[in-house]
Amino acid sequence: MYQIPMQKILPLIVFILISCRDQSAAPTLVPPPFTAYHTGSQTDVVAEPKGGICLMGGSREDDNAMKWFMNQANGGDILVIRASGSDGYNDYMFSDVGVSINSVTSIVVKNKDASFHPHLRNKIEQAEGIWFAGGNQWKYVDYWKGTPVDSLIHDAVQNRNVVIGGTSAGLAILGEYIFSAENGTVTSSQGLGNPYHERMTIDTFHFFTLPLLKAVITDSHYDERDRQGRHVAMMARIAKDKNILPKGIGIDERTAVTIDANGRAKVFGLGDVYFIRALGMPEVCVSGSPLTWNVNGQALKVYTASTTSLFDLNDWAWGAGGEWGYWSVVDGVLKQ
Repeated sequence: MYQIPMQKILPLIVFILISCRDQSAAPTLVPPPFTAYHTGSQTDVVAEPKGGICLMGGSREDDNAMKWFMNQANGGDILVIRASGSDGYNDYMFSDVGVSINSVTSIVVKNKDASFHPHLRNKIEQAEGIWFAGGNQWKYVDYWKGTPVDSLIHDAVQNRNVVIGGTSAGLAILGEYIFSAENGTVTSSQGLGNPYHERMTIDTFHFFTLPLLKAVITDSHYDERDRQGRHVAMMARIAKDKNILPKGIGIDERTAVTIDANGRAKVFGLGDVYFIRALGMPEVCVSGSPLTWNVNGQALKVYTASTTSLFDLNDWAWGAGGEWGYWSVVDGVLKQ
C-alpha cells in the first residue's frame, strides 16, 4: 500500500488548522440599520442656507413650494429622511424641480439603531436642507426621540439656519405637539366623541425647537380625510393637559405652506390651509365623554387660506387673500 510521506501531510494539516481558525475568527457582517441612496456630487459643498419651513399636506408635492424649499438650501446638499420607501425624491429634487443643488441623499431608516450611526450623523451635519417624507409618524417618534438625532437637527436649524420641511407624517412631526399615531390613526368622530380615546396619542419632540411653530399641532390630508374634528379634539387635549391656548395648522392634499425666517407664511397648491387659534379653554374635555368647546360659539378663530394667500405666524392675527371664521364644538359635534 502506498503511504503519503509525512513531509506532504504536515503542510496539509497546518493548512486545515489555519483555515478553521480563520473561519471561526471571521467577523460577522451586520447590515447597516438604513438604506442610503445618493444623487449628485460625492463631495460635500459648504453653502449658506436661508432657513425657513415648508409644510405639505400629503399626496403629490406642490412643485412651486418645493422649488421654494430647494432655493432656501442655496445650492447645498439635501437630506431626505424616511422610514419607508426608497429613492423617490432623488431625481425629483435633483433634476425635476429645476433648482440647482449639489446633491440629494435619501436615507431610509429601519430601526432606532440608525439614529446612532455615524453616516446619518454626518449627513445631518452636512445638509443645507432636511426633508421628512410621509409614512408612519410613530416610527419617527419611536426611532428618534431621546437619540443623537435630537441635538443634531436642533443644531442644524438653530446654528446653521438649515431649511426644514416635510409632508404627511413628515409634516406631523414639525409642530411642537405631535399626533404620534402610536396606537394607529384616529377619526374625527372618535376624537370628538372622546378626546381621551386610546388612539388619541399626543407626544412632543424637543429637538426641532421651531419658534414659529411653538404650541402648534399640525394635520394633513385635511378635507380629503375629514380630519378637522380630530384636529380640534387634539387641540382641546393640549389645552386641557398643558393649560395653554394651542394653535393648529391643517393642510389639504396637494397643498403647501412656506414660512420664511420672518414668520410670513404663503400658501401654494390646489386646496386650503387652516390656521386655527384657540380663544378659550374647553368646557368639557374628559375621558369617556363627548367634547364641548364652545366659548359662546367662538372657541377657535380660523383663517382659511388658499393659494397665494398670506398669513403672519408672529401674531396669528393678520392674513391676506383668505377668510376669517370661528369653529366650536358642542356635545361632540363640530360647528364651522
